[in-house]
Amino acid sequence: MPSFDIVSELEVFEVNHAVQNTQKEIATRFDFRGQDVSIELNEKNKEIKISTESDFQCEQVYSMLENHFFKRKVDIQALDPQKMTASGKNVIQIIKLKDGLDSDTAKKINKAIKESGIKAQSSIQGDKIRVTDKKRDTLQQIMAFLKEQQFGVPLQFNNFKD
Repeated sequence: MPSFDIVSELEVFEVNHAVQNTQKEIATRFDFRGQDVSIELNEKNKEIKISTESDFQCEQVYSMLENHFFKRKVDIQALDPQKMTASGKNVIQIIKLKDGLDSDTAKKINKAIKESGIKAQSSIQGDKIRVTDKKRDTLQQIMAFLKEQQFGVPLQFNNFKD
């Protein structure tokens, strides 16, 4: 029976390249010259830390990061910016990276599939959702339907079996 899995996986090496490219752009930008501006990735905690001298600069660095994410084809929904905090003379913003499907999101996706009216079986299996049906066309309809929806996390479809 044909099936596929719905997952939300973050390509850490692409995120790393996006952060490195943002660092290079910061180094070449005239308006950041002589300023205390930095961006760093903590792969273990899945966080990106932006440290600048003002909230305006912090917003600019975040915008550059989003731009590099887009260029590297990493979904911007994977970014979860936290509130900016002042620390001494610097403004720090932590951006958490969303990786994997949590149970609430998986339930929302499962419910959306069932309410779509498309007849297919879907079940939550840990951090992925397995969708099965007798026809490949039905599975492709579900993929198209889910691409139109917004669940707050980037979705990928893998493990397609005939």
